[in-house]
Amino acid sequence: MLAVESYHCERCGSDFVSCMALKYHFRRRHLGKVHCENCGQEVLREKLQDHSKSVHDRSTMETHKLNWENLEERNIKHKATKISKTCRMCSRCFGTVLSRENHEIQEHHFTASKRAQMSAGFSLHNMLECKSPQELQRFADEKIHPASGPLRAACVAEIAVLVQRIQDCFPVRDPRVIQAGSYIKGTDTRGCSEIDIVLFSDVFANANHCKKQLREGLDALRKNLKQTSYGNRILMGKRAPLSLRFNFLCTGSLHSHSFEIMAYYDVLGPTPSADLKLHLYRKLYLCKDSDEAQLCALALLPYQVDFVKASVGRVKELVRLVIHWFKTSFANPTEENKFRRLPSSYTVELLTIYVWELAGKPLLFSLVQGLRAVLKLLVQYTEIDIVWHRHYHRKFPVFVKVNQKHTRPFILDPVNPTVNVCDTCNAWDEVAHVARCSLLKPLFSRVRAEPPWLFTNNW
Repeated sequence: MLAVESYHCERCGSDFVSCMALKYHFRRRHLGKVHCENCGQEVLREKLQDHSKSVHDRSTMETHKLNWENLEERNIKHKATKISKTCRMCSRCFGTVLSRENHEIQEHHFTASKRAQMSAGFSLHNMLECKSPQELQRFADEKIHPASGPLRAACVAEIAVLVQRIQDCFPVRDPRVIQAGSYIKGTDTRGCSEIDIVLFSDVFANANHCKKQLREGLDALRKNLKQTSYGNRILMGKRAPLSLRFNFLCTGSLHSHSFEIMAYYDVLGPTPSADLKLHLYRKLYLCKDSDEAQLCALALLPYQVDFVKASVGRVKELVRLVIHWFKTSFANPTEENKFRRLPSSYTVELLTIYVWELAGKPLLFSLVQGLRAVLKLLVQYTEIDIVWHRHYHRKFPVFVKVNQKHTRPFILDPVNPTVNVCDTCNAWDEVAHVARCSLLKPLFSRVRAEPPWLFTNNW
């Protein structure tokens, strides 16, 4: 059988049977147009300024629209629990990653060329177009790092008041409040800030009692928050069985914070013993109810926060760059691959910390070298095998059993030996493809590994 040559449009991904057809398509659809930096839409070059003013006006109404989109992304992300074996086209679950990939090829014709077409989607003014470390630093300061100075102080003050409101509005007296998320860990980016609030209370006798009372308590909290003075700046998300999600808009900076609020009984307490932690690990390993396991794992949230916060500030800058890379280098999912899930922000944080530790934990380092190291590791994702032993011993039975049957990529949660955080992604092959393409961009042109990053030469 003769192979039919196809001609591929680099702008929109359409295929044509002849060069003439591709040229006609380009003249008709793309000639004289440029991509809008904000939304990616193609606009006539002379009308780009009018488009920016009319579509991207920073009014409160448009900001709320943007906040809703961010909230939807967070809702989708929280569905990603051990989905590495689910099809990214139809969400069907399989026993192994290999069987899932075979299904995608046979049933959905998900070939290598189709994966390349559906995965990469670099924004027009991507940070990868920077041509020097100094230019990358300026880009990060202007477009990635969260606001500083008075604007940051205003955010901190408003968030503190809102957290107190949440504690007061929850229909349980004096709950112990735990805060987590990128905002608390210091890895939030401009326009993307996550805050997780956990309300621990002894009112809940056990997991089953908590699940019965949780929906009623979260509904009451939702109603009470909307009646506060902050109610008009709270955009509620879809109802979830175990949590309350909403976006909150700060007045001064029009910066949106994505909240998720959960509640559970205080399994560990503020100062748990080592034996109590080991008991919780065994309970999580043996638990067959995914909802109960999710609630029990909330007790480990403070230790996850401490693990990330212990990194130096330069590492958090690198984390922001990697998160920004994920947001600006991948094509948006379509109706065809709407079940595609990329790695969670927590997975990104752990992967970046690991690379930094391999470099010897330098206090100061080149962001270009650090980003290049992370991308090179993502290219060979099947070799990722990361374990920390700060919270459990190598011979701890639960760890031994989990470690024996793990599949790669494997990043064991440093505070929970039962969770491979890589299981929240079913598109590692797409991540590797986009990372490979990224390493060919101007930012890494003629860049070679320098101390302390020489270990990346083996990748």
